[in-house]
Amino acid sequence: MNDSLSFKIYTAVAALPSDWDSLSDGTIFLTTAYLKLLEASAPENMRCHFIGIFKENALAGIALSQWLNLSELESFGDRDKCLKNKIRNFVFKNFASNVLFIGNNMLTGQNAFAFSDSIAQAEGLIVLKDAAAEIKKNLKKEGFRTHLMVWKDFTATQAAAFKIPEFREYYEFQTQPNMVFDIRKEWFTFENYVETLLKKYRDQYKRARKKAEGITKRKLTLEEIIQYNPIINKLYLTVAGNAPFNTFYLPENHFVDFKRLLHDKFLFYGYFNEGSLIGFNTLIKNGDDIDTYFLGYDDECQREKMLYLNMLYDMIAYSVNKGFSRIIFARTALEIKSSVGAKPVKMSGFIKHNYPFLNLFMSKFFNYFEPQTIWQERNPFKD
Repeated sequence: MNDSLSFKIYTAVAALPSDWDSLSDGTIFLTTAYLKLLEASAPENMRCHFIGIFKENALAGIALSQWLNLSELESFGDRDKCLKNKIRNFVFKNFASNVLFIGNNMLTGQNAFAFSDSIAQAEGLIVLKDAAAEIKKNLKKEGFRTHLMVWKDFTATQAAAFKIPEFREYYEFQTQPNMVFDIRKEWFTFENYVETLLKKYRDQYKRARKKAEGITKRKLTLEEIIQYNPIINKLYLTVAGNAPFNTFYLPENHFVDFKRLLHDKFLFYGYFNEGSLIGFNTLIKNGDDIDTYFLGYDDECQREKMLYLNMLYDMIAYSVNKGFSRIIFARTALEIKSSVGAKPVKMSGFIKHNYPFLNLFMSKFFNYFEPQTIWQERNPFKD
């Protein structure tokens, strides 16, 4: 490690350097405002650490780590009940349940770290690697072991920085891509977007809107989120339970805390049928981007009203009308997101097992437990 570089590990946002936000690199997810949210409302099986990198006592880098204990989860996801899923869950609980992420496991994209221009990328990564080792050692002293070290999520360009000797033992992996929707400069209104769709996809849009007749949507205030919180959690858990795999579940007051701490940067939309809340989606304003966050819905209403597809159109409508540049749709539901115009961006991660022998077989283990997703990319636009 460069002798002029050092690191410090923090467990409380209040202790962070006063100039922390100046290095957040334009993303809300490394700012103290967002990190306070993690303090207040992280999943129960998660412990967060914040890392400051210093060059001759001046802050030169910031990073986030999350340690998760998967063995605390009652269920990883209820959708797949096959033998392979049971074997996978057994292996995870016994050999991979304690995971230290450098990055944010609740989001998609490079929300792990940011460096100032005063240090090279490779230098910063080497210091962060030492900091991660220190966090792992401190957790062990507290009685928390770590099976896996994971760095996530990086585009091909970002991943190239990890091609240094210090990361030789890590296995580079790819999971589902990040679905990113680029908003064209000639789209001034949502109607401009609809006009660029091929007839097949305009018909899909019209059919979805017709199915949703009778559904009303409105932006909820903090007081309303508190009022509807029990049903919000029920709807969220319906969607989470349908996922093939979960590494955490959000705590009950998660969305309440989000609205309370992020104010108008966090948007919560409720969908109502005959006065009853049947679904919701959430958006985060992140500079020129809109990041989609968690959502929930009643399964029966979703199928009958094409609720999820209508939510996607609503997210696009808001983002186009408000002049944002991109929508980060994240992972899952790749084909339906593709059908509205999102494009896949390949993401890499780097993983290493604590036991050297098991680490030798990481590629085989990973490919077995995380098989390639088969899906068909769509292009809904005329050009």
